[in-house]
Amino acid sequence: MGDSQGRAGEGHGSEAAAVFDALGAEYERAFAASAAHRQSLERLLAGLAPGSSVLDVGSGTGRPTAQTLADAGHRVLGVDVSPVMTALAARQVPGAEFRCADIRDLPLAEGEFDAVCVYFSLLQLERGEQSDLLERLVRSLRPGGLLAAATVPVDVAGVDAVFMGQPVRVSSFGAEEFTALTARAGVAVEWTHSALFTPDHPAGEPEPHLFVHGRRI
Repeated sequence: MGDSQGRAGEGHGSEAAAVFDALGAEYERAFAASAAHRQSLERLLAGLAPGSSVLDVGSGTGRPTAQTLADAGHRVLGVDVSPVMTALAARQVPGAEFRCADIRDLPLAEGEFDAVCVYFSLLQLERGEQSDLLERLVRSLRPGGLLAAATVPVDVAGVDAVFMGQPVRVSSFGAEEFTALTARAGVAVEWTHSALFTPDHPAGEPEPHLFVHGRRI
């Protein structure tokens, strides 16, 4: 279900932190084989100028997203609500900066970044929060800056589920609705890709993945 995100110490956020603290490196191993995620990163890299500034929302263990971008010479800021994940990322990807924080509480300047990655990091937010956050993230992009977003495209709101053996509460949108949500946030959508992926974990279940790429208008 992707990189972790939530509000630390408050409601779903503290639950999200607990889930991803518990999963730790297991999460990275479970999702390492996602060819669609790698394809999305390659597409993002192809559109970035050398030394670009990139925000990785829900940076998890730092791999593959932050590591791939940092290894390519970009300046990466990873933000994650899980202290365990953030500490692991800092050890694994010393070429990037990581902060343990809720992205909703982090001040973001207008046009601060050349690209923003939001890989599966919206799922434990309410639908309205997802919409609000996407708009904030798009405003933090320079005009023409790139957004790479991914979600599990199912039409659910506040549903209790089990993810890799951990209880989670998730909200999401269907594929068309999520793509439209991204467009309404101020992005010209240029590419979408759907895939089915099964995490490499005893409790892993097949899940649909949707990747959406575009540029700030």
